[in-house]
This record gives sequence, C-alpha cells and structure tokens, in this order.
Amino acid sequence: MAIRYNLWLDPDNVAQHRAVEADLERYFMERFADYPHIRLFGADPYDYDAPFNRLYDVLMARANEYCERQWRGYVPTPEQLNRTFFRAVGRSNKFVRDPADGDPDRPNA
Repeated sequence: MAIRYNLWLDPDNVAQHRAVEADLERYFMERFADYPHIRLFGADPYDYDAPFNRLYDVLMARANEYCERQWRGYVPTPEQLNRTFFRAVGRSNKFVRDPADGDPDRPNA
C-alpha cells in the first residue's frame, strides 16, 4: 500500500500543512453552523448512533473530500482531520455538554 498523506510525503512543507489544518478547522466550524445545538456524548460516549458520533463520521469523510478538492490533491492524515475537528468543537458554541459527563476536571457550575 502506497503512502498517500502529504504530511508524510513532504514533512518539511510546514507552511502548507499549517494552512491546510487552519482551513480544515474553518471548514468544520462552518459545517457546525448548519446544525442545531448538539449534545456531546451523554451516558455512553461509545454509542455510535449518538448524534455527535454520527456527525463525526460524516464530517470526517466530507472534510477529506473537501481537502483533496480544495487543495488540489492534498490528502490529510486521519490525525490531522481528528485534531482539527476537535479544535473546532472546542471553539464552537454549537455543542452542549451534559452536567454529569464524567469529566473530573470540569468545575461544576
């Protein structure tokens, strides 16, 4: 199997990788605006039918296609997609967390 990921093929092209990642983060933020508020996880974070998990799968596939089209064949690594997705989740106001989501570091407010 041939290596396809641009980050692996040309690791020294840092400027391009950063630009692609910034664009992917913007892409995710724009896609989140298309949805009503989304509840994060809930009782079972491994419920693959939960809205957040379904959204993740769909947006990962679409972002990969977008990146290859927009950046003329640039193939992001799964890690790049995942990292930019969760950075966008962290910045977005579209996601709602359950009060008891199991995050011990989150203060109870």
